[in-house]
Amino acid sequence: MAHCPECSAEIDVDEDAEEGQRVECPDCNAALEILSTNPVELVTVSESDEEEEGSW
Repeated sequence: MAHCPECSAEIDVDEDAEEGQRVECPDCNAALEILSTNPVELVTVSESDEEEEGSW
């Protein structure tokens, strides 16, 4: 279980999730990235990060 850094909502992260995987907060729809898996830590993905990934 992790918490959204934007709205503090609880987010279930799959046990087989990997660092770098992207998830979305079900409450505020924030784009999040798994920074670490033990313990689970999430960070907000900025819009510029999303644009860069899309340009590859």
